[in-house]
Order: sequence, then structure tokens, then C-alpha cells
Amino acid sequence: MKNKTIIITGASTGIGKEIAKYFINKESNVVMNSSNEDNLKSAYQELGAPSNAIYLSGDISKQETGQKLVKLALETFNSVDVLINNAGLFSPKPFLDVEEKDLDLYWNVNLKGTYFTSQAVIPEMIKQQSGSIINIGTVLVEHAIDGFPATAPLTSKGAIHSLTRQLAAEFGKSNIKVNTIAPGIIRSPLQSKIGIEDADSLAGLHLLNRIGETIEIAEAAYYLATSNFITGETINVAGGHTIGHSI
Repeated sequence: MKNKTIIITGASTGIGKEIAKYFINKESNVVMNSSNEDNLKSAYQELGAPSNAIYLSGDISKQETGQKLVKLALETFNSVDVLINNAGLFSPKPFLDVEEKDLDLYWNVNLKGTYFTSQAVIPEMIKQQSGSIINIGTVLVEHAIDGFPATAPLTSKGAIHSLTRQLAAEFGKSNIKVNTIAPGIIRSPLQSKIGIEDADSLAGLHLLNRIGETIEIAEAAYYLATSNFITGETINVAGGHTIGHSI
């Protein structure tokens, strides 16, 4: 990945920030994005304002944001090799309480954001006859939990899982790999945002009896970015969450 160009959405905190740090340390060229300009600038500074990284704030649910990210990547680093669609929202809400505005929010940011940003990078990847798109889903798409009602965000994430397979089919002939990482419970600011005060209390959902760390998602992203023979797959990085439970 040295000198390869990586676009990472949702890169100002949590998993996205850790992925950015990982690729920067691997001497990749990184374009960081977030809708919150202040958080994005702070993250960039915390990472040491590296010369092999640049940032652009913008709402990925708008088509123009993906186009701007591609333009910036090409102008600054001359290629678009990897897109990591990390930006997204997730919060539980009982099915019967979900309103149209909830569905609109998750579908706009999660699905349309992933869709439009992928749509922006693929033409460049076709020209290069190579590329990798890595989407972030969730193990809950395949493993529902009664005590965590989240139909609104889950339906958008499920659509991302399906989008992954279809894009892999459509663009495999152009040597574009498209995969999904489905995290389990990961220690990140997201947990407190959705009201989970002690994320470690959820360790039992995983066979390894611990929650995951952001670095483990970054390692998986790097593996998929460097792989030349994996596409259309959903990789669970979840400590056995989807396989079974300890009792």
C-alpha cells in the first residue's frame, strides 16, 4: 500500500480514525473525510498532520461530496486505489417507534453515502483497471438480537451487504474488488453515543469473551485492501459473534 491512495469516510473518530492512522503509518496516501469539519481537523492534527494525508469535510449523502473527494485525491496523489466506506450512523430504536425521518436519516447517510461515494471512485478504478472498495456493515445483519432493536439502521446496513455483492459482480472484470467488513462490538465512541456506558459488559456476545478494538478493524481493512483474490465477501471481525454464544 505504499504510495497507494486511500479515501476513508467517517475518518474523524473511532474506527475510521484508526484506519486512517494505520494506512498513514504504512506510507499510503490518505484522504480523510467527515461531515464534522472541526473533528476532522482535530483528528488530522492528532495524527501529526502527516504529509501523506489530506482531509475534506462534507456530507457523503450528497453526490457532490464523493466527487470532491475523488478530485482531491487525483489532484494531490494522482490515483484512487482504495475506498473505505466507513461513515455511518447506528442507534437502537424499537420498530414500532420508528418514524419516516429515522429511515430517511439512516438510508441517506449509510446507504446513499456508500452508494454515491462508490459511484464516484469506480470510473477512476476502471481507468486504472484496479481498485478496492471496502464497506463497513455489521454482524447484526445476519445475527439479530432481541435486546437491541435497530431495524432502521440495520435495513440500511443490510442493503450495503447486498450492494457489496452486486458491485463485485459488475466490476470484477475491471479488477475492482468489493468487500464488506462486519464488525462485532468494537470499543469506540459509538458505544457511548448509543447509550452503552460499559461496552465491556457486552463481551459475552462474542465467543472470545471480549469486545473488539478499532485496530482489529484497521488490520482487516488493510488485509482486504492488499488482497488480489477476494471479492464479494463479508468478513466478520467479531470474535465469534455470529457463530454462537457462551452460556
